[in-house]
Amino acid sequence: MIASQLIIDLLPPLKPSETFGKALLWMSEFKVAHLPVVNKNEFIGIISEEDALDINMEEMSIEDSSIIMQNVFTYEYHHIFEVMKKMADNHLTIMPILDKKDNYIGSTTLSHLMTIASNTTSIKEPGGVIVLAVNSKDYSLAQISQIVESNNARILSSYITSSEDTTEIEVTIKINKKELGAILQTFNRYDYKVIETYQKDEDFDDLQNRFDNLMNMLDL
Repeated sequence: MIASQLIIDLLPPLKPSETFGKALLWMSEFKVAHLPVVNKNEFIGIISEEDALDINMEEMSIEDSSIIMQNVFTYEYHHIFEVMKKMADNHLTIMPILDKKDNYIGSTTLSHLMTIASNTTSIKEPGGVIVLAVNSKDYSLAQISQIVESNNARILSSYITSSEDTTEIEVTIKINKKELGAILQTFNRYDYKVIETYQKDEDFDDLQNRFDNLMNMLDL
């Protein structure tokens, strides 16, 4: 899925002539903490709720202020994963989307992306989850896949998280089996460090509750 397929038609951009009061009203109405500022089809920048509150003059227009807006956007052909990464890196609740000619064509929201992610096949399909700690220089998805497939299973999805203060990365894999005992034994034989596993129904109930709580927070 690419960015152009993520656009929410009901999310309007602000015009430079509109006030900070209107910006705050729309942020409250659409349950976001950011909005794009657009002059006709030209993307100007992103205004945040914090910016609007700092101005403390609801009747002042955006163009009459000295506010410095974030110039963050994505192009219509970028993959959903790239969109999500850019939103996370910049702590945004919306992402403006431009076409190949740099014209603004719409925006998407963090809550919308989370809803799409929760409806993907790999999340809905039954199975187990394994979280591995791997030295970044030793990471090989091919080897991890080989271990899983040698136990008559397959990886449905995977993702990596890393931290600047360590050389280790966390590799999370979703597998199409809930019974993970044989796979875990094989990982141990290959000296992989298993951090967490989720294979029982109550494990997934806990994960679903965490996700539901996150979605509720985004809707506040």
